[in-house]
Amino acid sequence: MLAASVGPLQDAKIDTVVARLLASRRRAPGGGPRHDPTAERDPYAYADYGFSISPEQGELIYVLCRALGARRVAEFATSVGMSTLYFAAAVRDNGGGMVIGSEIVPEKVATARRNLAEAGLADLVDIRQGDARKTLGDLGGPVDFVLIDCWPGGEAPSLAREVIEIVTSQIRAGGLVLNDNGEPDYLAYVRAPANGFRSMTLRLWGNNELSVKV
Repeated sequence: MLAASVGPLQDAKIDTVVARLLASRRRAPGGGPRHDPTAERDPYAYADYGFSISPEQGELIYVLCRALGARRVAEFATSVGMSTLYFAAAVRDNGGGMVIGSEIVPEKVATARRNLAEAGLADLVDIRQGDARKTLGDLGGPVDFVLIDCWPGGEAPSLAREVIEIVTSQIRAGGLVLNDNGEPDYLAYVRAPANGFRSMTLRLWGNNELSVKV
């Protein structure tokens, strides 16, 4: 028998999938582009590596989404679906809705869908394969929460900056955005009052920027 969950999810089936993902997590050579600016930057080169949030970040996402009553959320990038599990659990527990994910690598899309199916959450998720600058252009209505956890670094503008500019008008007043990598041009955008956000840095698993749309 599975042990009862002691985290905010209170769902042993999801906990089992999360534990399996953590146990099978492999570190990319040099830590990948997040830790090594000289590393290969082609996302297809990392099809066998799941770059995912930590369970602590996932639990934060779950609690914030429950507090918001979130019913429509979006994320970039989905990877193997770790963050998606927490989003979908929150949406389910809020009474239903949709999680819109974007992932460019087809192998990761397939893996994420299998993980969500195993957790019993597949019907709450729409993973859109392709470039997020296209797949997140129309989220089907105002969203309550957006996670932007994409390839860090590279030439400006960063992907994070491009995506936040695309989704800003689709985030409802009072909605939240969480960014994992702290790209300088992204931070400049959400910290500029003219763009409609109030923002703070969380010292959780590195630095995370949490912003509210006002």
